[in-house]
Amino acid sequence: MLDLGCGDGDLLAWLAENKNVQGRGIEMSGARVQRAIARGVSVYQGDTRPGAGRLPGQTFDYIILSQTLQETRQPLKVLTDILRVGRRAIVAFPNFGHWRVRVAHLASGRAPRTDLFPHEWYASPNIHFLTVLDFEELARRENWRSSAASSWPATARWPCCPTCWPRWRCF
Repeated sequence: MLDLGCGDGDLLAWLAENKNVQGRGIEMSGARVQRAIARGVSVYQGDTRPGAGRLPGQTFDYIILSQTLQETRQPLKVLTDILRVGRRAIVAFPNFGHWRVRVAHLASGRAPRTDLFPHEWYASPNIHFLTVLDFEELARRENWRSSAASSWPATARWPCCPTCWPRWRCF
């Protein structure tokens, strides 16, 4: 398994300890890479595009892209690359079309902020504000087959894994 934008390796450590999963991570932040390595997680610092063409096809059973897609410069290229390198992909992202985000935007007239994304608009790492409908439309256009989908409130966490994905889709 490969986790792109793995942060300090919370998910990889949990999967290794609880599910006996062998995983690797790629993270751009040097400080987060150091924290992941300190906890025994196999992570290297680099671009979130998996190998950017260097890895052979179908190298990993699963590739996880959790809370990273909206921060990538070229999301379609990233998604295409992960579907080439992995047999399946799990993609999690904030749904900026959720009714609570819409209401907050309408009521305040300001850029939305949540517990998960507390940044001011000018300091946000998010450069793409996609919705679940936007993502589903892209998947149809690209002929990607979805095997499972779910959506949770941004504050929800899986009880078995407190750092798991608030939004995910598996291809």
